[in-house]
Amino acid sequence: MILYRKAASLRIRRAGAPEPPFWCATTIAPYGARRGSPVAIDYLASRASAADRVEVPVCENVRDELERTRPITGPVLIEATESAEVVFRRGEEALAFCDEQRLGALYLTSTRGALPRGTYDDDVLAIAAWPVEMPRLTDLFAQARPARWGVVVPVLFPVTTDLETLDALAQSATEHGASFFAAMPLDVDATAKQAIAAELQLAGDDDRYAMLFHAELEPVHLATERHIAALAASHGMHDFVTPPQWDERSNWNAAALLMLTASRMIAMELDLDRAGMIARSARAVAELDKPLARVAEAASLSIIGAMDETSAEMVTEWLAGREAGFAGYVGEEWRLRRGMRDEG
Repeated sequence: MILYRKAASLRIRRAGAPEPPFWCATTIAPYGARRGSPVAIDYLASRASAADRVEVPVCENVRDELERTRPITGPVLIEATESAEVVFRRGEEALAFCDEQRLGALYLTSTRGALPRGTYDDDVLAIAAWPVEMPRLTDLFAQARPARWGVVVPVLFPVTTDLETLDALAQSATEHGASFFAAMPLDVDATAKQAIAAELQLAGDDDRYAMLFHAELEPVHLATERHIAALAASHGMHDFVTPPQWDERSNWNAAALLMLTASRMIAMELDLDRAGMIARSARAVAELDKPLARVAEAASLSIIGAMDETSAEMVTEWLAGREAGFAGYVGEEWRLRRGMRDEG
């Protein structure tokens, strides 16, 4: 059962630097955090828990609150997942506001959610996919096709770690014109595991039941994230969520490129010292007052004292329109289909 309660405050969060998986400077959430059943996913905290009975706070005056909190910095993430959006369309109101202010927005919906009505040329749609409901997902993919859109897969054993299911999901996304296919890691608490076991009717002698409650799932989840990235590349899609206006050579996008590289290195435990320096450089770039492109025209980016040499080289190549060599290397290392090591 889902209960709705109005008059909640609009949740607005600002980030000092790009953060995975959505890379946005400002987050707007017109609903409360606990939504969905039997598993409630908090997409802002990247956490899954159980929710048999959910009370959903709903912001009553989205536009008024946004007007009072100006200025809002783009790119903007609008978290409008689950059935609350079908009923109230508060995320759509926030998207319309961002469009009027020419703020690029990433509108996040989910399998049980709703896409915004109308067209928004500067915005991106992201569909968080719960693949046990493929018919509903296929309908959403078809509706999204005229826009720039992509798929986010919340990684949660065993629902979204099955290889055949992921292959089918990637194929469907490709057929409907998705531009990205990306993983979203989750912290999964014990109540969510119990809800999954009940939903899938897993018996005590089922291997999946034993894995769910007694195995270390982090390696499985990490391997699935990398497998999803490999699927994206093989289908010609980006393997990360591309924020609005990603083609612009802005400071924020440069910082997102650096943070994407650093976060993948940390997850793979690849040259952790260098990964830490790249992450620090990303934060420095995001906070820089002058446009990087102007700095690069006048001198080498190495004059920015807070940037390490690897980051300066990556951003210089990126500003010139070339693939950032080290970022490309890390991306290739990251994209690994599950089972490849065993087969080799």
